[in-house]
Amino acid sequence: MGVNILGIGSYVPPLTVDNDMMSTIVDTNDEWITTRTGIKTRHMVNGESTWYIGAQAAKAAVLNAGIDVKDIGLIIDSTITLEFHTPSAACLIQREIGAENAACFDIGAACSGFVYGFDTAMRYLMTDDSLKYVLLVANEALSRITNFEDRSSCVLFGDGAAAVVLEKSDKLFTSWLGADGNGAKFLYCRSGKADHPFMTEDRENVHDGMDDSITHEYIFQDGKEVYKFATKALPTAALNAAKKIDMDIGDVDVFVPHQANVRIIETAAKNLGVSLDKFVLTLDRFGNTSSASIPLAFDDAVRTGRIKRGDKVCFVGFGAGLTLGSVIFEY
Repeated sequence: MGVNILGIGSYVPPLTVDNDMMSTIVDTNDEWITTRTGIKTRHMVNGESTWYIGAQAAKAAVLNAGIDVKDIGLIIDSTITLEFHTPSAACLIQREIGAENAACFDIGAACSGFVYGFDTAMRYLMTDDSLKYVLLVANEALSRITNFEDRSSCVLFGDGAAAVVLEKSDKLFTSWLGADGNGAKFLYCRSGKADHPFMTEDRENVHDGMDDSITHEYIFQDGKEVYKFATKALPTAALNAAKKIDMDIGDVDVFVPHQANVRIIETAAKNLGVSLDKFVLTLDRFGNTSSASIPLAFDDAVRTGRIKRGDKVCFVGFGAGLTLGSVIFEY
């Protein structure tokens, strides 16, 4: 059993920040950013909430699918940048689009989140005959947690959202998910203090394995370690998904990877033994938008004709956690 992508939609905030604008706040320039990352511009929220940009993408996907929003039985949202601990982004999107019959929850698998959500949606559709459609949304406003004094990381991130409407089908489908919590210290963002009025002087001090000197609530990453992980994670996840159905990875028509860094994707493609020509790249316009990067790139590729119905497509994500995962399906 597989899934059919019935509708796709995306949304990016109107505010566009190019590399020259970045050079006005940190010591950098367009050539340095472009040659090392492949990024020329990125979009950033200008007052919009994370759930709001997700709702705009969701509306576009529902419109593209041509369905009654009340037939959506489940909304899954992938984000690490919501303004609230609760309610979930999925609940706010449900309210905004009027999907009154949908159950709602969020997932937090960072840059692998859309792949995790895609796999989860398939399993719900496979086990619940009453479930007609699943709406999967990935919406990220990384500018909320970016340290704009760190020139090595602040130039990477952008904001955006994309969504798909899924239904069950008998098309080709395989997936593989993985994680390595031992690498959690290489890429993380603290959520704030956990103090309460009853905390004592001799309180427990449980070491979390992260760098104790970093107390701010911004993204921290060890670039070298993340690069080593990512260049291995992409081929590992894709090959493991293909292996499940004895598929030759060369039979995949198009790869849509997490848009982390052009050097990572180039090296990972070489490690996978697949030509870079098969990879969709939108880094130059959107930057790294975490879990929204794969569906943003997919929507762009479909709209431009790069991906067509019947193509075998591989989504592959890797990110904080550390998490990794891949789905291979027929579009």
